[in-house]
Amino acid sequence: MNLPNKLTLSRMILVPVFMIFASMTQLGTDNFNASWYLAAGIVFAIASFTDYLDGHLARKWHMVTDFGKFADPLADKLLTTVAFIYMMRDGVCSPVVLCIILAREFAVSGLRMVAAGAKDGKVIAANMWGKVKTVLQMLTIIFYFFGVSLTYGHTMIGNLDVWLISHWLCWLVAAATAISGIKYLWDNRSFINTAK
Repeated sequence: MNLPNKLTLSRMILVPVFMIFASMTQLGTDNFNASWYLAAGIVFAIASFTDYLDGHLARKWHMVTDFGKFADPLADKLLTTVAFIYMMRDGVCSPVVLCIILAREFAVSGLRMVAAGAKDGKVIAANMWGKVKTVLQMLTIIFYFFGVSLTYGHTMIGNLDVWLISHWLCWLVAAATAISGIKYLWDNRSFINTAK
């Protein structure tokens, strides 16, 4: 297994580590501990960096593989979806946003399975909109966990309300996610049309 694929697997391994830290405390409770959210944010940021690094190295060293095309977006989905579930628990992410994210991921994953099972068998890589969606999701999550942990007790950064900004960023994520999903399905509609 090459290094980019190992980095992808390491991102998957970091998902339960993030979950442990995020589960140790909860915003809005009397025993909220900002240190656990900071730790969760750091783990998430490290995992997010591996997303950039594995793709960069795979292209630079010509190590793009079918496994990487499949596992890389899967690792991203695991990481970001888990984080948005914790943000929904905190009330910052609407259930509607999470439903849009999940619907897009199920639809795209289903299409990928159809494409892989087609006569010529094709692994469909993420498109540019998918990458924009992923980056926006990751930046929103990083902003929330770092912002809350570093400003807890005085929820303002200057005149900026971390919770409110995170809430609206979640809706921006939902819009980008919906657009990327629709474009992905449209660009690969031939697999749907020819599916038996």
